[in-house]
Amino acid sequence: MDQKDMEEKIINSYQQDEHMMILVFAQWCVNHNLDPQALYVQAYPDQAANPPLQQACQLTVPKEEAGDIPDDTVLGVLSLFGNDDLAHIVSQEIEKRHQKESKKDGR
Repeated sequence: MDQKDMEEKIINSYQQDEHMMILVFAQWCVNHNLDPQALYVQAYPDQAANPPLQQACQLTVPKEEAGDIPDDTVLGVLSLFGNDDLAHIVSQEIEKRHQKESKKDGR
C-alpha cells in the first residue's frame, strides 16, 4: 500500500467515525425529546445547513425502539471529534434535565 492509498484509507475511516458520532448525537437527542438540528445551530450558528446531520436524523429511530445512550457517551464522542461547542450545549441540556428531575422528585 503506497502513501496515497494509506492517506485515503485514514480519511475514509475518519469520515465513517465522524458520521457515527453524528448519528450518536442525533439519536441521543431523539431519546431525550430534543431537536438535534436546533442544538447544532445553537452551537454553530453559521453552519445551519449540515448535510451529514440531516442524513443522521433520517437514520434515527423512535426513542421507544432505540437503546439507551448514556450522557457520558455522547459527550465523549463529541469531545473526541473536537465539537466542544456542541458538547457544551449538550451539557446544558443534561443539566436542565437533571434540574427538572430533581424538582419532580421533590428534592
